[in-house]
Amino acid sequence: MALLLVGCTSESPEPESARAPSASTTSAPTTPAPAPAPPPDPNSLPALFDEDVVGGELDRVRNLGGTDAYTRHEVTYRSGDLRVSGQLLVPRGDGPHPAVVLNHGYIDPAVYVNGQGMPREQDYLAREGFVVLHVDYRGHAASDDTDELDLELRLGYARDSIAAVKTLRTLGSVDPERIGMLGRSMGGGVTLNALVADPDIVKAAVIHSSVSSRFVDNFRRWTEPGRPDEATAIEKRFGTIDEAPDFWAGLSARSYFDRLDASLLMVHGALDESCPIGWARSTDRALSRAGADSELVVHDTEGHTFAAQWRDTMERTVDFLREKLDA
Repeated sequence: MALLLVGCTSESPEPESARAPSASTTSAPTTPAPAPAPPPDPNSLPALFDEDVVGGELDRVRNLGGTDAYTRHEVTYRSGDLRVSGQLLVPRGDGPHPAVVLNHGYIDPAVYVNGQGMPREQDYLAREGFVVLHVDYRGHAASDDTDELDLELRLGYARDSIAAVKTLRTLGSVDPERIGMLGRSMGGGVTLNALVADPDIVKAAVIHSSVSSRFVDNFRRWTEPGRPDEATAIEKRFGTIDEAPDFWAGLSARSYFDRLDASLLMVHGALDESCPIGWARSTDRALSRAGADSELVVHDTEGHTFAAQWRDTMERTVDFLREKLDA
């Protein structure tokens, strides 16, 4: 009797290893891949982590003269889709020079004028051989306007500071490998935000009399009592501090100190009537827990605006920047 072969050919049988596994040999089903994490809230520091903040296109708007040691110009530069104004001080003599971005403290944007807030620091650093780019921030002076939320959350200011560093890197007068930051009061908070948002942006930074690294502290001290309508609008949109703790933590540099890579010097007055010394000590402890390269210097007799110890502070600032930027 002939054997009927259905569906077979005269070719050799398929090797065992190439056959589809039978039900008895199939491995256990794999665990489904976890769902991708939701994107971060755009109104948060994590939203900046992967953002490529664009800077550059510096335009010298007006010659402001200068001194025997440096020239001074009112400038604008690109910060993402905006134009931000500031002042650029360039030491006379051959470069390239080290450079510092200055982040000033709070001044009502309605009265702020170009280059306001850190005139002593501008002059001192330029005389010490640093190119200085003092950032006006968006919504200030001749900078493009922004909305109230951007002004209150300060995240845009961190973008402007990061863009300022990238702008300095395009200048022939600047050594692109030797750029630092200096922030005062609110500008200290801007600096911390920039450092955790872009850990590679600078190698060294200094903050004087800084606000808290915890956003809630600043909100309760200034926004709630001073700008209650803005405070209420933020709470209605995102939830109160108790209702939405993750949102508020997402605005705090302290939440992300493990990302910080720059060396940091903090200088604070023990008698600071605006930004309590306790804030600086809490920030210092959080930095230590995160393993950051940081130091806190406390002036026992100084308030928010350094007086007797100002020159000592600036000498220490310059020594720190030179050491870390040259390392």
